[in-house]
Amino acid sequence: MNIFLAFLSRLFYKGRFKLLYYKERIKFRHFLHILSFFIMRKEDVNFIYKVSFVLFVMGVFSASAQSSRNHATVTNNITIPPVPREFRAAWVSTVSNIDWPSRPGLSTSQQQKELLAILDKAVEINLNAIILQVRPQCDAVYDSKLEPWSSFLTGKMGKAPSPYYDPLEFAVNEAHLRGLELHVWFNPYRANHPTNRGGIADNHISKTNPAIVKKYGRYLWLDPGEKATQDHTMNVILDVVKRYDIDGVHIDDYFYPYRENDKNGRGIDFPDNPSWEKYKASGGNLSRSNWRRENVNAFVRRFYNDVKAVKPWVKVGISPFGIWRPGYPSGVTGMDQYEELYADARLWLQQGWVDYFTPQLYWKIDSIGQPYKPLLKWWVEQNKKGRHIWPGNFTSRLPGEWKAEEIVNQVKATQEQQGAGGNVHFSMVALLRNRDHICNKLRETVYRYPVLAPPCAWLSSGDFKTPPTLDVTKQGENLILKWNINSDKPVRKWILFRFQQGGWSYLIFPETPSRSTVVAMNDFNGAEILALSAVDVYSIESPLCIVDTKNIKL
Repeated sequence: MNIFLAFLSRLFYKGRFKLLYYKERIKFRHFLHILSFFIMRKEDVNFIYKVSFVLFVMGVFSASAQSSRNHATVTNNITIPPVPREFRAAWVSTVSNIDWPSRPGLSTSQQQKELLAILDKAVEINLNAIILQVRPQCDAVYDSKLEPWSSFLTGKMGKAPSPYYDPLEFAVNEAHLRGLELHVWFNPYRANHPTNRGGIADNHISKTNPAIVKKYGRYLWLDPGEKATQDHTMNVILDVVKRYDIDGVHIDDYFYPYRENDKNGRGIDFPDNPSWEKYKASGGNLSRSNWRRENVNAFVRRFYNDVKAVKPWVKVGISPFGIWRPGYPSGVTGMDQYEELYADARLWLQQGWVDYFTPQLYWKIDSIGQPYKPLLKWWVEQNKKGRHIWPGNFTSRLPGEWKAEEIVNQVKATQEQQGAGGNVHFSMVALLRNRDHICNKLRETVYRYPVLAPPCAWLSSGDFKTPPTLDVTKQGENLILKWNINSDKPVRKWILFRFQQGGWSYLIFPETPSRSTVVAMNDFNGAEILALSAVDVYSIESPLCIVDTKNIKL
């Protein structure tokens, strides 16, 4: 028996068959101790022999399988841990030039340089998504036939970038080249922001259909009670969904507007008498507050269903105000969005009219009246349909009263909350400027390694049927890796696993037309096993192709 145990030990340590976790090997001696324990007690010796025989056969199969050329043996008896999943994103605001571009009227090359800096910073700190605001005030940060060019882009509403380019097309392509998801962010109702200094274009909705646009305090606002409002906004959103290879579409907390006051400090009611009277004349019997909420509910429901009808894989996200109503959960105080914004955000989550839900938890962990952890837990408990909960964090509070540790601790709290799976930082400028060394502290703690976004299994059209193929060849001091997969499913990323120095690690590569990459040979010295998987637009991973590298002699 001792000779047999010694043989099994050698089989495992020679790399013919391994049980592995990230960064450390489960030592086979633990298995031997357990096996010896059973043998010493003489319990079911026949069972032990059967298990040992199976292990022997598996080891021989792994050792004897050969490959032609330099990509090698595919074995199916190796355990490879999954890549961690977490949504890590930042909002990029264009309104008032908060994040990008830094000011109106920059040249095309300056705009592109700034946008690339944002994307590169996202990669540097291991984010995996950007949420780019493309419609701040019924205008367009992209080439649109439905609404005018944004003044925040060029300095004058309706003026195209010169030399011409399409910022959204550029952003999508460059994000995907870096392995980042690109979500587009719309303001569904705001028609003009008080910081707009670029005038109003002739093809702006306030001039082409002024009846549905209301002046409210310092703003122009589309009336949510008008069907033409919903139709126009959905036409704008679907135009982008159809024409651009985006990963998600997103709306924030602006439904009916936050309350404006008159010169005497009294709150101004939203001026929707024409649509209200029209509703009553049609036989409607809801109260005015309930009617307003139903206007928003109808839009949110249509928003989700219409996007899915066009591209089911495009994720739909909403980031409402972080408190549903005061007293939920007990002890919470603050604005009542249910009554002031006419936003029944809990209903949208409970009905599953989102793929991800990003309540803006813009308060400290220990805030009195708005505590981060209890609010997050409460939202998770409302998630009856099992959608993703990815709270928003007010990272732009840095520096000053807030320190970087506050944001790090909020991310940790999210990671520790069962049912929550990521965070979205408001906004990118705080990360780009590394306020209070926030980027360093994120990288050193909660964002140490790149990860995949969580999958949306309820959207997927099905799993990959077959694993990919991986071809590995030497070229001087480099390795050339080429991969492919026989599937009609669109691929977004490729995951390369390697077993090296007693543990597993992984690299994430974006999809490219060449489906290949060049890596330094030194980085793979001693790698015993490589494995590859594909990741589709739903963030669903394919079966693994497992490659024995002994013929390559890394």
